[in-house]
Amino acid sequence: MEPRASAAVSRFGAWLVGPTYAGDVHQRDVSFAVSSPIDDAELDLLHSAAFGGMPIGVPWGARLERHSLFWVTARSGQSLIGFVNVVGDGGAHAILLDTCVAPHYQGQGIGKLLVAHAANEARQRGCHWLHADYEPHLTEFYEGACGFRPTAAGLLRLT
Repeated sequence: MEPRASAAVSRFGAWLVGPTYAGDVHQRDVSFAVSSPIDDAELDLLHSAAFGGMPIGVPWGARLERHSLFWVTARSGQSLIGFVNVVGDGGAHAILLDTCVAPHYQGQGIGKLLVAHAANEARQRGCHWLHADYEPHLTEFYEGACGFRPTAAGLLRLT
């Protein structure tokens, strides 16, 4: 795992430390895909950069294949710059997990487009509801930019 992680760090190092780009996402080379092949190390690096912390070697590919309805990726060229996972109940409900955009690409509408692609794909697969839970500092993103409405929900910490 270490050689792959090292390669991913060198491949993605520029956007981890680069300045925030304030341009329009449509002027960038960004493509979106549903359930495209994904490298564990590149997603681990993106996830750790977006949420803070160090990559820990999560076996993302196996986890996604086993538990997900689908996932949506955003790439700039070959670089993974955004991701959202969608799980479901086998019926009408789909749930967003791990919505993340590389820090250097945040604020350009990529997250909103990831969620829009996820909503469209869930709808096409027969889902009627798309759920997301989020912390208060993400309210403007989910409710303002993506159109979610607040609901009462509960959370129980298990660890």
